[in-house]
Amino acid sequence: MMKRYFVWLLMTLLVIDVAMAKRPEEYNKIGNDRFSIKVQPFMGGYLMKSSNMEEINPNGPAGIHLGVEFPSLQQRPWQQYLNNPTVGLGISYIDLGDKLMGKAISMYPYILINGVRVEHFNLKVKIGSGLAAVSEHFYTTCDGALPNRTFSTTINAYLTAGLNFDFPITRNFAINSELGFFHMSNGRMKEPNKGANVLYGGIGFIATINPESGKEPAPINFPDLPYNWSLNITASSGIHAADETDPHRFAIFSLHAGAIYSTCNWHGIGLGADLFYNDAIGNPDTNRGMYVTTTEKWRRMRGGLSINNEFKFGNFTAMVDWGVYLFNPVRNLYDNDHPIYGRGPRPLFYKSDDVGVNEAFHYIRFGVKYRIYDNIYLQALAKTHLHICELIEFGVSYQIPFIKRGRRNDDKIVFHHKKGWWKEY
Repeated sequence: MMKRYFVWLLMTLLVIDVAMAKRPEEYNKIGNDRFSIKVQPFMGGYLMKSSNMEEINPNGPAGIHLGVEFPSLQQRPWQQYLNNPTVGLGISYIDLGDKLMGKAISMYPYILINGVRVEHFNLKVKIGSGLAAVSEHFYTTCDGALPNRTFSTTINAYLTAGLNFDFPITRNFAINSELGFFHMSNGRMKEPNKGANVLYGGIGFIATINPESGKEPAPINFPDLPYNWSLNITASSGIHAADETDPHRFAIFSLHAGAIYSTCNWHGIGLGADLFYNDAIGNPDTNRGMYVTTTEKWRRMRGGLSINNEFKFGNFTAMVDWGVYLFNPVRNLYDNDHPIYGRGPRPLFYKSDDVGVNEAFHYIRFGVKYRIYDNIYLQALAKTHLHICELIEFGVSYQIPFIKRGRRNDDKIVFHHKKGWWKEY
């Protein structure tokens, strides 16, 4: 099977190269349609296995990563700020290691940020996210003796990160290796949702197409961001599945306000306040059995303070927050015997039943937002307790950046992210 993949891919590369061949006079055009094709077989192993996965006992996942990559043309501020990264579109075929686990196909955009660059070696950091379709899940295998509780939906979120190693052989060809991690789950939009966490390694090659097509546009020198501080205000919502045996879907809402200081042109850090509402907590309509039943909606709310990190890629911003609940009625609603606290109220900073199980006194939020107009963003976020995802939410964010004092005008204190903003600075 793998040999056929390689034959097909090599034939495809040959056809593309011939089809895109240029006549000598065409090299005088201004522009660049250079790109690269990446082929990378890989193998891996599961991390943080659920009890259900230990019962199935699958082999390590294996498959093939394919990618189309485009180098930076140094025509946007974010490309310059991030030392000219490469962007790509990846497609992966994954054998999940057992017939009950099935197969998966994922599609995801990604970015490669340059790290070490020497004559015969390049190290890059890879970050990507997208969607994955799986062939087997709980509702396709639940009639068997051992149902697959890893997934409950065909379509799942796909998150990946890792280290990418290039060993150039010629100007147009390089051996490529990668050590990375990927996660697949639906964020508890439907239960069961144990999810898959995989550590993998792979080795393959990269072939560059049209390496000398046209004259590359001259790099543009961009100014630094004209602001240090910004205020972010976000409202998000989504749905939460309570249990695999319960058809109910419950509403979730959150509000966030945070002050971010830009440490450089591509990173910001700050403090935020969060308010969460999850209608599944203690709801009489759910038989999840995790909490004491309550009709008091205020007990389904939690509030916390968080440390916020932002990583800026032009119109895209990646976010990673870590917070602690300071208002948390949930800790008094558990309906199980804890080895330390019994069934009574837990302290504000309580020890979880197990690592990342169900709830914790702290939370992690990560996701992306995209600027659609000036200071307005659309965003998608996942909220987790360690590696256990509680929910996925979607929302709208408004950013208020305050121009640096030395650059302020009497009538212009707030910075607006208009297209081509750097032309004014």
